[in-house]
Amino acid sequence: MELRSLGKTGIQVSRLGFGALTIGPLQAGLSSEDGGRVIRVALDAGVNFIDTAELYGTYSHIRAGLNGFDGDVIIASKSYAYEYQAMEQSVHTACSEIGRDYIDIFSLHEQTSRLTLKGHRPALDFLVKAKERGLVRAIGVSTHTVEVVRAAALIEEIDVIHPIINKAGLGILDGTVDDMLAAIDDAASAGKGIYGMKALGGGHLGQNAQQAFSWILNKANLASVVVGMQTPDEVAFNCAIFEGRKPLPEQVSAVAGKKRRLLIEDWCAGCGQCVARCPMSALTLEQGKAVVDQKRCVLCGYCASVCSEFCLKVI
Repeated sequence: MELRSLGKTGIQVSRLGFGALTIGPLQAGLSSEDGGRVIRVALDAGVNFIDTAELYGTYSHIRAGLNGFDGDVIIASKSYAYEYQAMEQSVHTACSEIGRDYIDIFSLHEQTSRLTLKGHRPALDFLVKAKERGLVRAIGVSTHTVEVVRAAALIEEIDVIHPIINKAGLGILDGTVDDMLAAIDDAASAGKGIYGMKALGGGHLGQNAQQAFSWILNKANLASVVVGMQTPDEVAFNCAIFEGRKPLPEQVSAVAGKKRRLLIEDWCAGCGQCVARCPMSALTLEQGKAVVDQKRCVLCGYCASVCSEFCLKVI
Protein backbone atom coordinates (compact mmCIF):
# COMPACT_ATOMS: atom_id res chain seq x y z
CA MET A 1 0.00 0.00 0.00
CA GLU A 2 1.47 3.33 -1.10
CA LEU A 3 2.00 6.01 1.55
CA ARG A 4 1.78 9.71 0.71
CA SER A 5 2.63 12.89 2.58
CA LEU A 6 -0.35 14.80 3.93
CA GLY A 7 0.53 18.36 2.95
CA LYS A 8 3.12 19.94 5.21
CA THR A 9 2.09 17.99 8.31
CA GLY A 10 4.90 15.44 8.12
CA ILE A 11 2.23 12.71 8.37
CA GLN A 12 2.35 9.79 5.94
CA VAL A 13 -1.00 8.21 5.13
CA SER A 14 -1.96 5.18 3.05
CA ARG A 15 -3.73 5.89 -0.22
CA LEU A 16 -6.68 3.91 1.10
CA GLY A 17 -8.03 5.08 4.43
CA PHE A 18 -10.46 3.17 6.63
CA GLY A 19 -13.70 5.12 7.05
CA ALA A 20 -15.04 4.07 10.44
CA LEU A 21 -18.54 5.53 10.04
CA THR A 22 -20.02 2.45 8.39
CA ILE A 23 -19.10 -0.10 11.08
CA GLY A 24 -20.73 1.88 13.89
CA PRO A 25 -24.24 2.44 15.24
CA LEU A 26 -25.26 4.87 12.48
CA GLN A 27 -24.90 2.13 9.88
CA ALA A 28 -23.89 -1.54 10.28
CA GLY A 29 -24.08 -1.49 14.06
CA LEU A 30 -21.21 -3.93 14.50
CA SER A 31 -20.02 -4.66 18.00
CA SER A 32 -16.70 -3.16 19.06
CA GLU A 33 -15.10 -6.59 18.72
CA ASP A 34 -16.53 -7.33 15.27
CA GLY A 35 -15.76 -3.83 13.99
CA GLY A 36 -12.29 -4.07 15.46
CA ARG A 37 -11.68 -7.28 13.53
CA VAL A 38 -12.54 -5.57 10.23
CA ILE A 39 -10.19 -2.71 11.12
CA ARG A 40 -7.45 -5.21 11.97
CA VAL A 41 -7.82 -6.87 8.56
CA ALA A 42 -7.26 -3.46 6.96
CA LEU A 43 -4.24 -2.70 9.15
CA ASP A 44 -2.68 -6.06 8.38
CA ALA A 45 -3.21 -5.33 4.66
CA GLY A 46 -1.20 -2.11 4.87
CA VAL A 47 -3.87 0.52 5.55
CA ASN A 48 -2.37 2.87 8.16
CA PHE A 49 -5.06 5.57 8.25
CA ILE A 50 -8.38 5.49 10.11
CA ASP A 51 -10.92 8.31 9.87
CA THR A 52 -13.64 8.63 12.50
CA ALA A 53 -15.63 11.27 14.38
CA GLU A 54 -17.19 11.77 17.77
CA LEU A 55 -20.61 11.40 16.14
CA TYR A 56 -19.83 7.98 14.68
CA GLY A 57 -19.57 6.16 18.01
CA THR A 58 -16.65 4.02 16.83
CA TYR A 59 -13.82 4.90 19.21
CA SER A 60 -14.20 1.54 20.97
CA HIS A 61 -14.09 -0.27 17.62
CA ILE A 62 -10.82 1.47 16.79
CA ARG A 63 -9.37 0.64 20.20
CA ALA A 64 -10.23 -3.01 19.64
CA GLY A 65 -8.67 -2.97 16.18
CA LEU A 66 -5.45 -1.42 17.48
CA ASN A 67 -5.12 -3.86 20.35
CA GLY A 68 -1.92 -5.84 19.82
CA PHE A 69 -1.04 -4.14 16.53
CA ASP A 70 2.58 -3.00 16.44
CA GLY A 71 2.60 -0.73 13.39
CA ASP A 72 2.15 3.02 13.23
CA VAL A 73 -1.48 4.03 12.69
CA ILE A 74 -2.70 7.52 11.84
CA ILE A 75 -6.05 8.43 13.37
CA ALA A 76 -8.23 11.38 12.35
CA SER A 77 -11.30 12.43 14.31
CA LYS A 78 -13.80 15.27 14.17
CA SER A 79 -16.17 17.15 16.45
CA TYR A 80 -19.07 19.56 16.03
CA ALA A 81 -17.93 21.47 19.12
CA TYR A 82 -17.77 25.22 18.53
CA GLU A 83 -16.76 26.38 22.02
CA TYR A 84 -13.25 26.16 23.48
CA GLN A 85 -14.16 23.95 26.45
CA ALA A 86 -16.40 21.67 24.41
CA MET A 87 -13.64 21.02 21.89
CA GLU A 88 -11.22 20.38 24.74
CA GLN A 89 -13.60 17.74 26.05
CA SER A 90 -13.97 16.21 22.58
CA VAL A 91 -10.22 15.80 22.15
CA HIS A 92 -9.76 14.32 25.62
CA THR A 93 -12.67 11.93 25.05
CA ALA A 94 -11.16 10.71 21.79
CA CYS A 95 -7.78 10.09 23.43
CA SER A 96 -9.33 8.32 26.41
CA GLU A 97 -11.72 6.07 24.47
CA ILE A 98 -9.23 5.13 21.76
CA GLY A 99 -6.48 4.65 24.32
CA ARG A 100 -3.94 7.15 23.02
CA ASP A 101 -2.09 10.16 24.35
CA TYR A 102 -2.80 12.15 21.19
CA ILE A 103 -4.89 12.17 18.00
CA ASP A 104 -2.98 12.69 14.77
CA ILE A 105 -5.59 14.88 13.06
CA PHE A 106 -8.52 16.57 14.76
CA SER A 107 -11.04 18.45 12.65
CA LEU A 108 -13.98 20.81 12.78
CA HIS A 109 -16.74 18.52 11.56
CA GLU A 110 -18.95 19.25 8.53
CA GLN A 111 -18.34 22.95 8.04
CA THR A 112 -20.74 24.47 5.51
CA SER A 113 -19.59 28.05 4.92
CA ARG A 114 -17.16 30.79 5.87
CA LEU A 115 -19.70 31.83 8.51
CA THR A 116 -19.65 28.44 10.23
CA LEU A 117 -15.86 28.49 10.21
CA LYS A 118 -15.98 31.90 11.87
CA GLY A 119 -18.48 30.63 14.44
CA HIS A 120 -16.16 27.77 15.33
CA ARG A 121 -13.20 30.03 16.02
CA PRO A 122 -13.14 29.30 19.79
CA ALA A 123 -12.96 25.56 19.03
CA LEU A 124 -10.18 26.19 16.54
CA ASP A 125 -8.34 28.20 19.20
CA PHE A 126 -8.35 25.16 21.46
CA LEU A 127 -7.06 22.93 18.67
CA VAL A 128 -4.18 25.36 18.19
CA LYS A 129 -3.36 25.03 21.90
CA ALA A 130 -3.78 21.26 21.70
CA LYS A 131 -1.30 21.12 18.85
CA GLU A 132 1.20 23.14 20.88
CA ARG A 133 0.75 20.69 23.78
CA GLY A 134 1.09 17.61 21.59
CA LEU A 135 -2.52 16.48 21.99
CA VAL A 136 -3.02 16.71 18.22
CA ARG A 137 -0.46 16.69 15.43
CA ALA A 138 -2.53 18.50 12.80
CA ILE A 139 -5.73 20.54 12.64
CA GLY A 140 -8.35 19.91 10.00
CA VAL A 141 -11.79 20.64 8.65
CA SER A 142 -14.30 18.38 6.90
CA THR A 143 -16.82 19.72 4.41
CA HIS A 144 -19.25 19.08 1.58
CA THR A 145 -18.76 22.55 0.10
CA VAL A 146 -16.35 24.20 -2.32
CA GLU A 147 -16.63 27.41 -0.30
CA VAL A 148 -15.13 25.87 2.83
CA VAL A 149 -12.28 24.23 0.93
CA ARG A 150 -11.36 27.63 -0.47
CA ALA A 151 -11.80 29.41 2.87
CA ALA A 152 -9.80 26.80 4.81
CA ALA A 153 -6.97 27.09 2.31
CA LEU A 154 -6.50 30.67 3.52
CA ILE A 155 -6.58 29.89 7.25
CA GLU A 156 -3.02 29.43 8.48
CA GLU A 157 -3.95 27.27 11.47
CA ILE A 158 -5.72 24.65 9.35
CA ASP A 159 -3.36 21.93 8.12
CA VAL A 160 -5.72 19.39 6.59
CA ILE A 161 -8.93 19.53 4.53
CA HIS A 162 -11.29 16.57 4.17
CA PRO A 163 -13.74 17.29 1.30
CA ILE A 164 -16.39 15.21 -0.41
CA ILE A 165 -15.25 14.27 -3.93
CA ASN A 166 -16.36 11.68 -6.48
CA LYS A 167 -16.53 11.43 -10.24
CA ALA A 168 -20.24 12.33 -10.37
CA GLY A 169 -20.01 15.26 -7.97
CA LEU A 170 -22.63 13.65 -5.72
CA GLY A 171 -23.01 15.40 -2.37
CA ILE A 172 -21.21 18.62 -3.30
CA LEU A 173 -23.59 21.28 -2.00
CA ASP A 174 -22.48 24.40 -3.85
CA GLY A 175 -20.85 23.55 -7.15
CA THR A 176 -19.71 20.97 -9.66
CA VAL A 177 -17.07 18.29 -9.45
CA ASP A 178 -14.78 20.57 -11.50
CA ASP A 179 -15.33 23.38 -8.99
CA MET A 180 -14.34 21.09 -6.14
CA LEU A 181 -11.29 19.75 -7.95
CA ALA A 182 -10.09 23.29 -8.67
CA ALA A 183 -10.53 24.22 -5.00
CA ILE A 184 -8.65 21.08 -3.91
CA ASP A 185 -5.78 21.87 -6.26
CA ASP A 186 -5.55 25.44 -4.96
CA ALA A 187 -5.63 24.25 -1.34
CA ALA A 188 -2.89 21.72 -2.04
CA SER A 189 -0.81 24.47 -3.66
CA ALA A 190 -1.22 26.41 -0.39
CA GLY A 191 0.36 23.48 1.47
CA LYS A 192 -2.79 21.89 2.87
CA GLY A 193 -3.02 18.14 3.16
CA ILE A 194 -6.12 16.79 1.40
CA TYR A 195 -7.89 13.48 1.86
CA GLY A 196 -11.23 12.73 0.22
CA MET A 197 -14.50 11.19 1.29
CA LYS A 198 -17.50 9.58 -0.42
CA ALA A 199 -15.61 8.34 -3.49
CA LEU A 200 -18.60 6.08 -4.20
CA GLY A 201 -21.11 8.87 -3.65
CA GLY A 202 -22.66 7.23 -0.62
CA GLY A 203 -23.07 3.96 -2.52
CA HIS A 204 -24.65 5.40 -5.66
CA LEU A 205 -21.49 4.58 -7.64
CA GLY A 206 -20.99 1.22 -5.99
CA GLN A 207 -22.05 -0.74 -9.07
CA ASN A 208 -19.08 0.80 -10.88
CA ALA A 209 -16.68 0.92 -7.93
CA GLN A 210 -13.58 0.07 -9.91
CA GLN A 211 -14.17 2.95 -12.32
CA ALA A 212 -15.02 5.36 -9.50
CA PHE A 213 -11.86 4.44 -7.61
CA SER A 214 -9.74 4.60 -10.75
CA TRP A 215 -11.00 8.14 -11.37
CA ILE A 216 -10.25 9.39 -7.87
CA LEU A 217 -6.84 7.69 -7.70
CA ASN A 218 -5.79 9.80 -10.67
CA LYS A 219 -6.23 13.00 -8.63
CA ALA A 220 -2.65 13.77 -7.61
CA ASN A 221 -3.51 16.20 -4.81
CA LEU A 222 -5.51 13.67 -2.80
CA ALA A 223 -3.06 12.07 -0.40
CA SER A 224 -5.65 9.54 0.70
CA VAL A 225 -9.26 8.53 0.14
CA VAL A 226 -11.21 7.13 3.08
CA VAL A 227 -13.72 4.44 2.23
CA GLY A 228 -16.26 2.86 4.53
CA MET A 229 -15.71 -0.88 4.86
CA GLN A 230 -17.90 -3.29 6.82
CA THR A 231 -16.46 -6.70 5.93
CA PRO A 232 -13.07 -8.33 5.28
CA ASP A 233 -14.21 -8.93 1.69
CA GLU A 234 -14.71 -5.20 1.16
CA VAL A 235 -11.26 -4.55 2.63
CA ALA A 236 -9.66 -7.07 0.27
CA PHE A 237 -11.51 -5.70 -2.77
CA ASN A 238 -10.61 -2.09 -2.02
CA CYS A 239 -6.97 -2.85 -1.16
CA ALA A 240 -6.53 -4.65 -4.47
CA ILE A 241 -7.78 -1.67 -6.46
CA PHE A 242 -5.84 0.89 -4.45
CA GLU A 243 -2.66 -1.16 -4.86
CA GLY A 244 -3.14 -1.37 -8.64
CA ARG A 245 -4.06 -5.06 -8.62
CA LYS A 246 -7.03 -6.74 -10.23
CA PRO A 247 -9.41 -8.01 -7.53
CA LEU A 248 -9.83 -11.76 -7.43
CA PRO A 249 -13.14 -13.07 -8.86
CA GLU A 250 -14.28 -14.18 -5.41
CA GLN A 251 -13.60 -10.68 -4.04
CA VAL A 252 -15.65 -9.11 -6.82
CA SER A 253 -18.47 -11.58 -6.23
CA ALA A 254 -18.47 -10.87 -2.50
CA VAL A 255 -19.13 -7.16 -2.97
CA ALA A 256 -21.02 -7.17 -6.29
CA GLY A 257 -24.57 -5.98 -6.16
CA LYS A 258 -24.33 -4.75 -2.60
CA LYS A 259 -26.38 -1.57 -2.54
CA ARG A 260 -27.13 0.29 0.65
CA ARG A 261 -30.10 2.53 1.32
CA LEU A 262 -31.64 4.59 4.09
CA LEU A 263 -34.43 2.74 5.85
CA ILE A 264 -37.18 4.72 7.59
CA GLU A 265 -39.26 2.53 9.86
CA ASP A 266 -43.06 2.66 9.93
CA TRP A 267 -43.09 4.06 13.46
CA CYS A 268 -41.58 7.40 12.37
CA ALA A 269 -43.31 10.10 14.46
CA GLY A 270 -42.72 12.88 11.93
CA CYS A 271 -40.91 15.17 14.36
CA GLY A 272 -38.80 16.64 11.55
CA GLN A 273 -35.47 16.56 13.37
CA CYS A 274 -33.95 14.36 10.69
CA VAL A 275 -35.13 16.74 7.98
CA ALA A 276 -33.39 19.64 9.68
CA ARG A 277 -30.23 17.57 10.23
CA CYS A 278 -29.78 16.19 6.72
CA PRO A 279 -26.86 17.99 5.02
CA MET A 280 -28.05 16.89 1.57
CA SER A 281 -31.68 18.07 1.91
CA ALA A 282 -32.65 14.51 1.01
CA LEU A 283 -35.39 14.21 3.64
CA THR A 284 -38.85 15.76 3.68
CA LEU A 285 -42.04 15.28 5.70
CA GLU A 286 -45.03 13.90 3.87
CA GLN A 287 -48.30 13.10 5.62
CA GLY A 288 -46.56 13.22 8.99
CA LYS A 289 -43.71 10.84 8.08
CA ALA A 290 -40.12 11.32 6.97
CA VAL A 291 -39.52 10.45 3.32
CA VAL A 292 -36.11 10.10 1.67
CA ASP A 293 -35.05 11.02 -1.84
CA GLN A 294 -32.63 8.13 -2.38
CA LYS A 295 -30.97 9.94 -5.30
CA ARG A 296 -29.89 12.82 -3.04
CA CYS A 297 -29.02 10.72 0.01
CA VAL A 298 -25.30 10.00 0.43
CA LEU A 299 -25.87 7.53 3.29
CA CYS A 300 -23.96 9.52 5.89
CA GLY A 301 -26.41 8.36 8.56
CA TYR A 302 -26.30 11.71 10.33
CA CYS A 303 -30.11 11.79 10.40
CA ALA A 304 -30.11 8.68 12.58
CA SER A 305 -28.09 10.49 15.23
CA VAL A 306 -30.98 12.85 16.01
CA CYS A 307 -33.87 10.36 15.78
CA SER A 308 -35.21 9.79 19.28
CA GLU A 309 -37.35 6.88 18.03
CA PHE A 310 -34.41 5.06 16.35
CA CYS A 311 -36.38 4.67 13.14
CA LEU A 312 -33.64 5.61 10.65
CA LYS A 313 -30.77 3.35 9.64
CA VAL A 314 -28.51 2.77 6.68
CA ILE A 315 -28.86 -0.87 5.61
